[in-house]
Amino acid sequence: MKKMLLVIALAVVSFANAQKGTYFVSGNVSFWSSKDSNNSSESKTDRFGFSPRIGYQFKDNWTVGIESGFSSDKNVYTYQENAMNNQERISKNYSVGAFVRYSKSLSQMFLLYADLGAGYKNSKETNTNSFSNPVTFTNTFDGVYAAFAPGLFLNIKNNFGLNFGIGGLTYSNTKSDQNNGKNSNFYFNFGQSFNIGLSKNF
Repeated sequence: MKKMLLVIALAVVSFANAQKGTYFVSGNVSFWSSKDSNNSSESKTDRFGFSPRIGYQFKDNWTVGIESGFSSDKNVYTYQENAMNNQERISKNYSVGAFVRYSKSLSQMFLLYADLGAGYKNSKETNTNSFSNPVTFTNTFDGVYAAFAPGLFLNIKNNFGLNFGIGGLTYSNTKSDQNNGKNSNFYFNFGQSFNIGLSKNF
C-alpha cells in the first residue's frame, strides 16, 4: 500500500492550495477486527474509531482548529473447556483538543501536511468475568495527550478529497479516578499504520 501511494504521488503533477481565510472540515472513521484461537481458547477484538476536525486557515500553509475523537474496543476471551474463565473487556476513549497544521502544495491534486495537536482525554475500562458470580470492575482515567502526525491530501474535486495518514508520534498521561494510579504512554508508529479520512475545504 505504501508503494502504491508513492507511485500515485509521483505520477500526478497537480495540488490543492491551503489558502488564507478558508475553512475545512475532516473526519476519519476506522474499524478493525481480529480473532485468535487455539485448541483451548479464543480471543476476539473489535475496534471502532471516529475523529472529526474543524480548522481555519489563518495564513497560507498554516491552519488552526479543534479536534475530537472517540474510540471503542471490545475484547472477549472464551475458553473451550471452562466457560467460567471467560472474560470481557470494553474500553471507551474520548478526547478533545486543538491542533495546528502546516501544509505544502505539490500540485492541484496533492497536498502534504503535518499536524501537531494536544488536549484532554478520558478513558473508561470495564472488565467482566464469567465466574459463578459474575463481577464487573470499572476504571476511569483522565489526562492529557499530545500528537504529531504527517499526512497526504488527495483533491478529488472542488477541494473535496481524501486524507491519507501513515502514523506518527503520540504521548498521553492519565490518572485513575479510582486509585490515583498513573498511566503514561508514548507511541511511535510512523510508517507502521495506515488510515483514510474525508476532508472538504470551503
